[in-house]
Amino acid sequence: MTKRGRCYGFTILLVFALILGGCGGNTASNKAANEKDFKPSKAIEVVAPAGAGGGWDTTARTISKIMGEEKLIEKMAVVNKPGGGGASGWSYVHRKKGDNHTLFVTSPPILFVPLNGQSQYGHNDFTPIASVIADYGAFVVHKDSPYQSMTDLVDALKKDPKAASIVGTSSPGSMDHMQFVSAVQKAGVDAKKLKYITAQDGAGMSMLLGKKADVYSTGVGEAAEQARAGKVRVLAITAPERMKGDTVKDFPTLKEQGIDDEFTVWRGFMGPPGMSKSAVKYYEEKIKEMMEKDSWKSIRDSYGWTDNFMGHQEFKDYLDTQYKEMKALLDEIGLGDK
Repeated sequence: MTKRGRCYGFTILLVFALILGGCGGNTASNKAANEKDFKPSKAIEVVAPAGAGGGWDTTARTISKIMGEEKLIEKMAVVNKPGGGGASGWSYVHRKKGDNHTLFVTSPPILFVPLNGQSQYGHNDFTPIASVIADYGAFVVHKDSPYQSMTDLVDALKKDPKAASIVGTSSPGSMDHMQFVSAVQKAGVDAKKLKYITAQDGAGMSMLLGKKADVYSTGVGEAAEQARAGKVRVLAITAPERMKGDTVKDFPTLKEQGIDDEFTVWRGFMGPPGMSKSAVKYYEEKIKEMMEKDSWKSIRDSYGWTDNFMGHQEFKDYLDTQYKEMKALLDEIGLGDK
C-alpha cells in the first residue's frame, strides 16, 4: 500500500472512531439525563402490608388520594398484602428489586418483627424514602375501670405485674405490646411478668368494651373515637406533650404523670432494594410538597397525626438508631431473636 493510501485509510478510521465516540457520549448523556429527570412511566403500586382499615392502609390511601387530587403523582394504586404482621407484604416488595414504581407504607413493626425472628427481611433490606407522620400510643380502660390514672395502674402492676390483663392487636414483642412495656418499665414495673394478650382479628377494643381485658394498648385515633362516645377512659398517651384538637386535648401524657417516656408511632414510605437515586429523590420531593398542601393538613388533623418529615438519609439514620434501641428493649425482657 502506498503512503498516500495508508494516510487515507487512517483518516477514515479516525473519523469512524470519532463518530462512535460521539454516539457513546450522547448515550451516556442521555442516560444521565434520564437518571436525573426520573418520572413514573406507569402507575405506582403502593403496598399496605396489612388488611383494610388499619394504620398502614389508612396512610396509604390518604396519601395516594391527595397525591392524585393535587396532581403531584396522578396514578397511585393501593394494594393490600396482609399476613405475618407485615412480613408477607415485605417479602412481596423485596422480590421487586430495582423497581422504581413500587412503594410501601412502613412503621415500627419493620424493626420489631425481624427482631422477633418473625421475618427474614428488615429495614436494611429496603430503600428508605421518607418519614411522613408521627402517631402516638394510648393506654385505655373501660369507663367503669377502677384505674383512674396511669399512676393507679402502675401502682397495681408494681405489686403484681399480672394484676391487670393488657390487650393489643399486635403480637408479643411488636408495637402495641412494646409501647406499653416501654412505659411501665420506665415506671419500675417488672415487664417480663406482664399478662399480655393478642387480640384476634383486631378485636382489642371489643375485648375491652366486653370487659374481657383490663387495659387496651392502641393508637390515639382509635382511643379518641370511643372516648368521645363516653365508653372508655384514656389513662395516658405516649406523646411528648398534650395534643391539640377536640377530645385528644384531654388525654394526659405519661410525662405529666411522672413517667419519663414517650413512644412515637412513626409512619413513612420505603421501596424495594436497588431503587435508583433519582427515583428516591423524586418521591422524597413529592411527599414533602404534598405535606405543604391544605388538603393534607386538614386530613392529617382529623386523624390526630403530626407531621414528621424526614428525607431519605435522615430517615435511614433514624431507623438505624431506633433498631438499636428496640433490640436492647426486647433483649431486656427476653423477647429478642436468639
